[in-house]
Amino acid sequence: MVTELYRVYGRPLLSLVLRLTGGDRHWAEDVVQETMIRAWRSAGQLDENAASLLPWLATVARRIVIDDQRRRNARPREAGEGPLAQLRGPDGLDDMLRSVVLSEALGALSAAHREVLTETFFRDRSVNEAAEVLGIPVGTVKSRVYYALRALRVALDERGVTP
Repeated sequence: MVTELYRVYGRPLLSLVLRLTGGDRHWAEDVVQETMIRAWRSAGQLDENAASLLPWLATVARRIVIDDQRRRNARPREAGEGPLAQLRGPDGLDDMLRSVVLSEALGALSAAHREVLTETFFRDRSVNEAAEVLGIPVGTVKSRVYYALRALRVALDERGVTP
């Protein structure tokens, strides 16, 4: 299982952790290794049917980095340690995870629901404009938007995202 996790998630996780650790590759590799060990220990609790374990792995890795930072701040600095202030900057991890989860949830919708959400929300078109672009009646657009949002809410709920 760990070998498969490394094969599938090793590189994306390492690139995320490199940002969290301020580019410290050795520390990042240690964090990835510890994350994989925790995933192995929690194998019985992980949802194997989930579309992606990356959000869970990234959350675990981020917590490990935070714990390491706290541990370092709890003791006096050693010679050669750089300023930890660099590590506290915005890492963009939350935005990236939201994007991954939303993309996976949208992928779970029917093509018709994805189309109508793309036109109305992502392309910021009115219901009338979306109906014209899609070549369907306005009432159908309204109905599809309603049911697409319900389906998206369910898909996000299945991925552990709550409003």
